[in-house]
Amino acid sequence: MVKKKAPDLMETLVSLCKRRGFIFQSSEIYGGLASCWDYGPSGVELKKNIKDFWWKAMTHRRGDIEGVDAAILMHPRVWEASGHIENFTDPLVDCKKCKRRFRADDVEGEVCPECGGELTEPRQFNLMFKTYMGPVEDSASIVYLRPETAQGIYVNYLNVQMPSRQKIPFGIAQIGKAFRNEITPGNFIFRSREFEQMEMQYFIHPSEDEKYFEYWREQRWNWYLDMGIDEAKMRWHQHGDNELAHYAKKAYDIEFEFPFGWHEIEGIHNRTDFDLKRHIKYSGKDMSYLDPFTKERYLPYIIETSAGADRATLVVLLNAYKEEEVRGEKRVLLSLDPKIAPVKAAIFPLVKRDGMPEVAHRIENDLRKHFKIFYDESGAVGRRYRRMDEAGTPFCITIDSDTLKDDTVTVRERDSMMQDRIGSSHLRDYLREKIGTY
Repeated sequence: MVKKKAPDLMETLVSLCKRRGFIFQSSEIYGGLASCWDYGPSGVELKKNIKDFWWKAMTHRRGDIEGVDAAILMHPRVWEASGHIENFTDPLVDCKKCKRRFRADDVEGEVCPECGGELTEPRQFNLMFKTYMGPVEDSASIVYLRPETAQGIYVNYLNVQMPSRQKIPFGIAQIGKAFRNEITPGNFIFRSREFEQMEMQYFIHPSEDEKYFEYWREQRWNWYLDMGIDEAKMRWHQHGDNELAHYAKKAYDIEFEFPFGWHEIEGIHNRTDFDLKRHIKYSGKDMSYLDPFTKERYLPYIIETSAGADRATLVVLLNAYKEEEVRGEKRVLLSLDPKIAPVKAAIFPLVKRDGMPEVAHRIENDLRKHFKIFYDESGAVGRRYRRMDEAGTPFCITIDSDTLKDDTVTVRERDSMMQDRIGSSHLRDYLREKIGTY
């Protein structure tokens, strides 16, 4: 008898994400589209909460960072100036036997890792998606789906600085879609061809680049801790001379220990004045900054923080996934920080009679004005708890016969499974205190 291989954590998580409405394969009924993913009801709430947590940390809680939402389609000269048309490439090899394609730097030796066949010589493959704007498909109408959101910030930095009356140092934050025609995407939403970035570009005096580089390293590390990520699963990786991008003076990655190894989840880069110089050269526009106090005119340096919303979502899910034994049965839960949990509380009438559903709906309708709520009256309460544990819901509120007598309810906390008995009129304040704010 052949023993079945136990599923690894990634397989288990992918299954849970589909079962509980987090993430599905795109176009699944047609066989799926490789490395493209759709977010379901729980997933879209979780990712939105992560993005909101980032946005508020970057803009609402600070007076020195403004937001922008630049267009996905930009003038083709932007990508010439940025170096993407020339440099945004990966080395590609093909297997002559099975026809599979691989990034050359992901293959050891000169044989196909799948079938052992002979590989072609490496050739450079540009990762940008190309399309056409207008009715005629010719070279004059070529545009690109942006491979990063940063360039939309650079070309707009004076447009943002002047009306906002910001003075250097100041930053510009943006959350938006980006597209990369990856050769070997994979590992669920870790690397996909369509994704969302959360980027901030901080404009500084060149003499202060080291100070602000270290400042933003600390700020970004602490953001993950504030979101509940286990610090033991994170580490820094400094880019060596052979790793530095063409625009970078210095770069560090925050890495997370995934089931498939340590990999980047955010980059902090000292981009110097490379990008602004290139856009001056290609556009002919002056992008220098005049200090209103010293009257010094200079080109700012830029400290970049660049994170992926999808990759952050995967980190949150992996960090939160737990299995434990309770009374001889396996309990699966997502121990999500309540601040970012998709649903904050579930409402359960103990039974579907005796006026309990009516009271439960009254409480549900009151709490919905303030929190994302889920109502469930199907099955035994223990089974309902298990469903909510898997979905990462931090609190379950049960309406029972005592509720009808004294208007108190049972609130059960997900991680500890401890229960509190409180008056229904105090639920709103109770949840606000327990959940916290961004």
